[in-house]
Amino acid sequence: MFLTVQPPIKPLFYRLMPSSTFGQTALLIGILLFINQLVSYLSITHYFISPSYQQINQLISNQVNSFFLYDLDELAPEQKWQLQQTTGIRFHDEVSAVHAGLTNATYYEFMSDQISEQLGQRTDIRVNTENEYVVWIKPPKRPDLWISIPLDGANEKSLSPLTMYFIVIGALSVTGGWLFVRRLNRPLQALQQAAREVGRGQFPKPLPLDGSSEIIAVTEAFNKMSMGIKQLESDRIIMTAGISHDLRTPLTRIRLASEMLPSEQDWVKDGIEHDIDDLNCIIDQFIDYARQDQQERFEYADINELIHELVSARSIQTDHNIEMKLDNIPRIKLRKVGVKRVIENLIENAFRYGSNNVVISTSLSLKNKFIVCNIRDYGKGIEEAKIDQMFNPFTQGDQARGSSGSGLGLAIAKRIIESHGGEMRFKNHPDGGLIAGFTLPTTQNK
Repeated sequence: MFLTVQPPIKPLFYRLMPSSTFGQTALLIGILLFINQLVSYLSITHYFISPSYQQINQLISNQVNSFFLYDLDELAPEQKWQLQQTTGIRFHDEVSAVHAGLTNATYYEFMSDQISEQLGQRTDIRVNTENEYVVWIKPPKRPDLWISIPLDGANEKSLSPLTMYFIVIGALSVTGGWLFVRRLNRPLQALQQAAREVGRGQFPKPLPLDGSSEIIAVTEAFNKMSMGIKQLESDRIIMTAGISHDLRTPLTRIRLASEMLPSEQDWVKDGIEHDIDDLNCIIDQFIDYARQDQQERFEYADINELIHELVSARSIQTDHNIEMKLDNIPRIKLRKVGVKRVIENLIENAFRYGSNNVVISTSLSLKNKFIVCNIRDYGKGIEEAKIDQMFNPFTQGDQARGSSGSGLGLAIAKRIIESHGGEMRFKNHPDGGLIAGFTLPTTQNK
């Protein structure tokens, strides 16, 4: 386990906000569409639906008043029948009203208030919307009577075109917004992926100039930057190779010259050859650091198998003991030689600067979807303040662990792991010693 710095807790509003450009733009468009739909609904309700209801209520109240200009009981049956046929209005007592559908009618307070105000007395208004719109009225002048007034042309189907209008407009707006954001986000995603590859020391092909003018300008600048960095890397490799070649030639002359020393000066000869070997190793490290193993291809491999190979190769050293605690982990795409070099470097450092007993462990983090490989020794560890500096080029841990060499071993290991999308992690063990390890993602976009 490694210590991690917890980010500051953000307010709930910022935590609910999407972090991606696509999510933020989609949320903004969704909010604007919701406001647009709400304003449209309120406008239509205020300027069209509300006046229509007021006119209907006014007509209903006028009809009710006109019925009581004369006594309904004095009308002949033929006159009542003719009135019902002409207007569709029916007159019911309590029993016939229940059979005619009064129990299925719903009380509408706003209609009752408006019609009661127009009639001058409190009136009970109910509306039946099952098959057709029927308004039920209990007139204040005849509380024993119910009047049913059908509203021809007004039913729930008449509202469906307006509802469909809102649904279609909303769907088209959301689809258009999604297509717009997707087109805007696609070159940004390609730019993000390409930037990650450049950060790992890989150089993708120039990105196509697509999207808005601002995105095209950024993409063009990124392509030029990527080409410039690639050229610098090539120049660095050529320069390093040239320096190594120029250094090896005089080193070879020195070695030949040392062979000509008399036998009584063998101790001088051995010292010179030892120094030459050290210089050759340092030159090789310079070349490896510049090359970063980019020529090796990715292939599927099991890290546990690589560890077994390295441990078997070290079995001849009887004073070194390696304990393995390897969990079941999946095969992943990696550069086998590069990863083996990292593990070998960590094992060598553990024995050289830590202890003769080390523990190698692997595990799988299902939550973050990466493989963890740790090498623990039982030495004195490293000062916490100097752990991050250990991965800088030409940095040595002399004060912490008495290291020697060019200081490029961990820098090379860090570059190899980062080229896989992983991370180097060092941590002092609470019981003593150092845990040196790395993580590799289980999925690689190669």
